[in-house]
Formats: sequence, C-alpha cells, structure tokens
Amino acid sequence: MTIKKIMAAALSAVLCIVLSAAAFAESLVPGGGAVGIRMTTDGVVVAGVSEVQTPNGKRSPAAEAGLKKGDVITRLGGADIGTAQDFKTALAQLDGSETTVTIERGGKAKQLNITPAQDSDGAWKLGLWLRDGVSGVGTLTFYDPETGVYGALGHSISDEATGEALPLGDGGIYKAQIVGIVPGEVGAPGQLDGKTDCTKFLGDIRINCGCGIFGKADFDGPTLETGEFETGKATIRCTLSGEETREYGIEIKKVYSSAEGTTVMLTVTDPELLAQTGGIVQGMSGSPIIQSGKLVGAVTHVFVNDPTSGYGISIRDMLKTAVVGYYPATGQLKDILSGGGIVSMVKPAALVFTTGLLA
Repeated sequence: MTIKKIMAAALSAVLCIVLSAAAFAESLVPGGGAVGIRMTTDGVVVAGVSEVQTPNGKRSPAAEAGLKKGDVITRLGGADIGTAQDFKTALAQLDGSETTVTIERGGKAKQLNITPAQDSDGAWKLGLWLRDGVSGVGTLTFYDPETGVYGALGHSISDEATGEALPLGDGGIYKAQIVGIVPGEVGAPGQLDGKTDCTKFLGDIRINCGCGIFGKADFDGPTLETGEFETGKATIRCTLSGEETREYGIEIKKVYSSAEGTTVMLTVTDPELLAQTGGIVQGMSGSPIIQSGKLVGAVTHVFVNDPTSGYGISIRDMLKTAVVGYYPATGQLKDILSGGGIVSMVKPAALVFTTGLLA
C-alpha cells in the first residue's frame, strides 16, 4: 500500500469516527446550493486504448496486454502510480523490455504483462489514453454543524465507462454559481451550467462512495430535523441562477424500502421548475428533499425518457453509507431500474476530466 493510500485511509477513518455521531443526527442544515467539485483519482484511469505507429507498422501494447477502458492503473514496473505525472515519469524509464502493470478492475487488483512499442520519434509508448481527475458542479445536500461534516450529490463520482466509483486521491468543493440552463427533453437530459471559483475553497472530499461525496467544511444556516419518506407532496431545494437557492414542488410517488436502504420515485410538479428546466437535470443531483418540514433525502437520478421524473435516496442512507463503507440502496435501485424504463444518473453538470494523457 502506498503512503498516499495509507494517508487517505487514515483520513477516511477519522471522518467515519466523526460521522458515527452524524449518522443519527436529529437535525442538519439542508443544502441546495451549487458547489464546484474538483477531484483527482488515486491512480490513473484508462480513458481509451490506442495504437502506436512504429517503423514496422501499428500496434497497441495496451490492447495486447488486456487493458480496458475504465481500468485504474496503480503501478507501472516498479513505480507506484498516483497521478498522470507519476505515470509519465515511470513511462520514461521503460526500455522496450516486457514489464508489469498493476490495475484495479471491478474492485479487484490485477497484474498484467506489457511490452512497450517504440514510436517514430524513438519514444516508448503503451497505446493508452489516460485521465486522473474530474471537475464539475453539483448540489450540496446537508451540513452537520455539530461535526462539520457535509454530504453532496447522493451518488458517487463515477467512471463514465464502467459506472464504478472513481478511487479518491484528493478533492475539494468550491464556491460556484449557476450561469445557464439547458432544459431536459425526452431522450436528452438537460443540465445546469455552472461556474466554479477555485479561489474560494469550501471543504475537502474525504469519501467518494455510492451514496455521495462527504468531507469537512464550514457552512451555516437554520437546521431541519431529519425524517423518513412517505408518499405525497414534498419540495426540493436547488439553485437555478447565480447563488439563489429556492424550493420547488414535487410529489413522492413510490417508496422502496429494504434491508439495503430506502429510495423513492418522484415527479416534479412545480410549474416554474418545469418551465425553466423541464424537470430534473444534471447538476441537481444532491438537491435536498424536504417533506413535512423535515430533511428526508436527496435527488439522484432522472428518467431519460421522462425528465419530469426520477429517483431519490434517503438522508439516513447517505449518513450510514459514509460510516459503514458500503452502498445501501445501490443494488436495490439497480433492481428497480432493470424492471423497465431508461434511467440516467444525474452527474455533476458540465463534467470534465481534468487530465488527458496519451501514453
């Protein structure tokens, strides 16, 4: 295990200790404001496999070795890989002989043998497109003034190819504002266009898991009691312009409860929200759901074939997930979604991978 991973594990352990109290918090500050998100991965993610032009023709060492889009490279030869720069440094040490590459795929470590190819300039290449970070805009769900812990998004920051949570290296949330809206349409989810001020750091990201991102920050505002979902009228809090947070009407249509957790199907009913966004759009993930004066959950998904409707996760599951380190409701939600309908996870708006490296 690398020093970086040990430190990350220690930070997560510290946060879990703090969250053990927050998991059953009676009251929290509800969010709804837009936050800028910047996160680097622990390891570099394979964004694609390419070919290397050699004097003897084209070949792809990565494809020959069995590397796939979505794999996370954690070691090349004898060097630990945490960032794209680590990879570039290790790549420069290769001499054309067979070496090993260690990856994480589906939560399991795997070692592959790979033989570099020399391009027309004499450099040794593996035929890979890589990335090591992501940035975007999402919505704050809650803040616990007793512990300083916040939660946002309601789902993980995930690899677009595999849907798996990206391994967290470092990350933070920043002040942001919404500068535009692309309304959702049938077959094409819309999005909130956000602008992040990277000089205004709000808090760190210490956990990236199936029910959200979590860390320490410092917000203020009135608190609400936490509660449970029930069918009927509710509201969501979100930001559609600048930094102004407002509540909009929705209806909880169904509540799904099991040992894994609680999720809901919801429909936007507010005429103003429907007029501006068409329903649920990217960037609204994490928008807190308030019902009967209590904070009960957050928006997580939108139906691609019906942008007025989507899914939400309970606030209790968000808190418990950060503590115990597993993803309640995720498997259950997959079972629900497999029953019919096309659903897209509501990701941070204008999602951009921060590093693109051809190696």
